[in-house]
Parts: sequence; C-alpha cells; structure tokens
Amino acid sequence: MHRFASRMLTESDRLAHLVQQVIELSRLQGDQPVESPEPVDLDEVIAVAVDTSAMDAGAKDISVLVEDEPGITVLGNHEQVAAAVANLIANAVHYSDPGSKVLVTTKAVDGFVEISVVDQGIGIPKDEIDRIFERFYRVDPARHRSTGGTGLGLSIVKHVAATHGGDVRVWSVEGQGSTFTLTLPHHALHAEEEPEWEKTS
Repeated sequence: MHRFASRMLTESDRLAHLVQQVIELSRLQGDQPVESPEPVDLDEVIAVAVDTSAMDAGAKDISVLVEDEPGITVLGNHEQVAAAVANLIANAVHYSDPGSKVLVTTKAVDGFVEISVVDQGIGIPKDEIDRIFERFYRVDPARHRSTGGTGLGLSIVKHVAATHGGDVRVWSVEGQGSTFTLTLPHHALHAEEEPEWEKTS
C-alpha cells in the first residue's frame, strides 16, 4: 500500500508539473516580443533554479556548480527568464549520471549574455539534435519515465529566447554530455541612456 501511495504521489506531482509547463508554453506560443522589459538579476535567477533542482541533484549525488560573472543583468521578463534557466538546469540534472557534475556559467558577449549549462549526461545523437526543442520530444523514451521529464522544458527555453530576441543552441556528444547556451540581451548595453535635457534639468 505504501509503495502504491508513493507512486500515486509521484504521478500526481508529474501531472501538476506537466500542466504548469503547458500553461507556460501557451503564454509564449506567439513568440511576441516581451512587453516593458526590465532588468533581470541573473545571480538571483540562477540561485533559485539551482535550489529548485537541489533535491533531485542530491538524490543522484550530482554537484551543481556555478561560475558566473557576478552582477550581470539581462533585459526581459523575470518570470520567463527564470523558467528558461530553471528548465535548462533541471534538464541537465535529469539526464546526468549519478555522481557527475553540472556546470552553470554566464558571460557577457557583444551586447548579449550567454548562460551555459554543461552536463556529463547521456548526450544527444546527431540525428536528433534538430528535434530536441520540439514539444513533447524526448531523446531517450526508455529513460524519460525514470527522469520524470515532460518533454516541454526545452520548448519553453526556445520560446523564451525568441520573445527576448535571443537564441538557444546546443553542443552535444552522445555518451559524453551536452552544453546548452541561452543568449539574452545584456541590460547594461541595451538600456536607453537618459536624455540630455533630463541630465541638465
């Protein structure tokens, strides 16, 4: 009975997560530019995302390391950026082998910020890389049941990149791991300067 109840709880959590991601994806479906973009503190976003995945990472003895440029902000919607980063980190943890590491880095490049999540997971076959951002697509159907994936996380990341005028790319070697890089506008270089008349008034 205890095992049955535990399984029911797990499936209930998975369904709730799926519904949440379907709702999130529906909001982003049109890829319309973000209205009234604001500075988003990446330090906070990454810290929350790492904390959210801490339980899953701990259960698999996975170390999530962060090597970021402190104080970097991007220009956009906080909720969307947080969802994208959280999905990338969760995805890396889900598809990594026990005892491995996940590395999160940020750096400013030519007016944009690159947020990279590197894992030592199962990797992605070359002929499947072009499909991984499709809704409900999973690289390894035989393993997704054990990882609890919904197949929507990377679709959300793709749409967030589009609504912010950025992009997302992936490098992967099957059996060695993957690197997902989300590129978003750097707030410091995209913020409008104060008009001269306001500076002198």
